[in-house]
This record gives sequence, structure tokens and C-alpha cells, in this order.
Amino acid sequence: MYTILRPNAEAAAQAAARQQVLTKPAGALGRLEALSVRLAAMAGRMDWLPNRRACLVFAGDHGIARQGVSAYPQEVTQQMVLNFLGGGAAVNVLARQMGARLVVVDAGVVGDLAPAPGLVIGKVARGTADLSQAAAMTAAEAEAAFALGADVMQVQIAEGLDILAVGEMGIGNTTSASAIVAAITGRPAAEVTGRGTGLDDAGRLRKVALVEQALALHAPCAVETLRKVGGFEIGAMAGAMTAAAAARIPVVIDGFISTAAALIAVQQNEGVRDYLVASHRSVEPGHRAALEWLGLEPLLDLDLRLGEGTGALLAMPVIEAAMRTLQEMATFASAGVSDRAD
Repeated sequence: MYTILRPNAEAAAQAAARQQVLTKPAGALGRLEALSVRLAAMAGRMDWLPNRRACLVFAGDHGIARQGVSAYPQEVTQQMVLNFLGGGAAVNVLARQMGARLVVVDAGVVGDLAPAPGLVIGKVARGTADLSQAAAMTAAEAEAAFALGADVMQVQIAEGLDILAVGEMGIGNTTSASAIVAAITGRPAAEVTGRGTGLDDAGRLRKVALVEQALALHAPCAVETLRKVGGFEIGAMAGAMTAAAAARIPVVIDGFISTAAALIAVQQNEGVRDYLVASHRSVEPGHRAALEWLGLEPLLDLDLRLGEGTGALLAMPVIEAAMRTLQEMATFASAGVSDRAD
């Protein structure tokens, strides 16, 4: 069990006080100001910057995919992992742009992946069970998935890390995420289940019915949610988030599935909540419910629905800007600017 310290109140107070004397009207930088205070509190110091960046992309398959809940076949999970390793996906482009090292983790892909640079093979099993018919995984598998993410995170911390972006890949995982969000937030399945990779109306209705079936089968689903309706990549993301929070490293969550993993992490350890930064608001309807439950307001709203960690990487410049304005702007006193209105 990880011990997670509360954010540093003294650093937060220092950052908030400095915001009041910078050469701008109070509050003129809007949410950047509050973000800088939160980040200073997470790191425990005002001079923190997100210089050493990593994006962890966890991949896993889902038994529910055989029910036709995705517009793409299950084989796409493995194919996209190979695309990540080849450098050709959106997350690769953005990781290069943002100067983030990219690590791909096989948490439960059905197919075999050959060892490759940037790949961690930690396969818990070859995909989960069909969550609409049985528990997605055993208790031992749930523990293994969580531990996998935490272990991968420890390696990143040892290499030097200031900030973590968390992404995923897994055909069928929006169905798992919908079930997680419905179970933990108490929202109806129809309210938090979207089109995923592009289902039509009939496909979405079938997906909603399967989520409802899973919730009824596993009731009370708010208990052992990961084991009952989760995914191996989701459990591993939760483990990575928890280990990062224990090390006082800010965690930038990505879209719907990444945020569902954050719900799992917070469900297991409330302290994780204080170290989460929401990068963007996905078009998936359940994402809003998940963010509200976490008490987070996303930095961006770009109609993204790709996953992979793309939104989390896009938020990096905003996070850096929040800290640089706090640290580098002149104060009224140092700039010789009057801090009183006429």
C-alpha cells in the first residue's frame, strides 16, 4: 500500500502570495494561477518545472470486444502497439514535440509482441474475460495489473521524472470505462456510454445494454470495480498514478479511459486525487461525469477522442506556462510598477 502525502500547504501559500504581487491584475491569468498553486503544492516547491517528462501508454485487450462494441476488430490493439513502437502514431508525434520519453506497456494484449526498445512486456493475461458474462479478471490478475503499473512507474522515477502523462490502447476499453464510471459515480449507463471508436446508433444502444447487463451481474459494482469490469491496462494505469502520487509527481490524465483509471486509483487510495491534472474534456459523455466526480476541470476542450495520451501531452505547454509565469514574471516592486489603481 502506497503512502501519499497531502500537497505541501506552505508551498501553496507561497505560490498564492506571489501571484498577488506579479505585474498583472489579480486573477488576470485565470486558471493558470490556480494551476500554478496546485502544482507548487504537489511538488512541494515553487521552482518546480515539468522538464523531465514521460508518457506511459498501457495496452490491453477486452473480452467484451467480441460482442461488437467497437467499430474496429480486436487485432487493432496489437497493430497499434506496433505502430507506437514504429513511431507513427499521434502519441509519437506529440511526445517528440513535447520532449517526453514514450514507454509502451503490454499489460494484456491478446497477441504476442516481440521485445523492442521502448516496450515493457508485462502481460497479465491474453485479454480480460467478457465483463458482461463474468468478472473481467481474477483478484490475483487485478493485483498484478496494478502492480505492473506501479513497477513501471518506479523505473521511470529512477530515471528522473518531473511529470507523468498516462495513456492507453485497447479495443473495447470504452465499454469497460463506461462500466467503471457508472459504478463509481452512480450515473446511469446510458448517460456515460458513448460511441467509442465510432459506433452508429444501434451499436451504441447495444453497448449500453451490455454495460447495464454487466452492472447488474456484478452488483454491487462499486466494490472491486477493477476486478469486475476493468481492464488490465486500466488497472496498470491506476497503479502508475498511485506510485507517481506517492513520489509527489503530478499526473496528467488523458481522456475517458485514462480518467476511468484515475477513478479506480482514487477508489483505492483517496490521496491520488490531489496529484491529478485533467488535460482535456473528451467527446465521450462519460468523461464529464468522471471529471466531476474527481473534482477536476480540464485544461483543454478540443473534441478529442483518440486516447493514447495525446491530450495529456498537449496539455504540457499549458502546465509549463503556469509555472513559468509564476516564477519568471516581475513583481510590482521589482519592476517599479504601481500596484494601485487610479
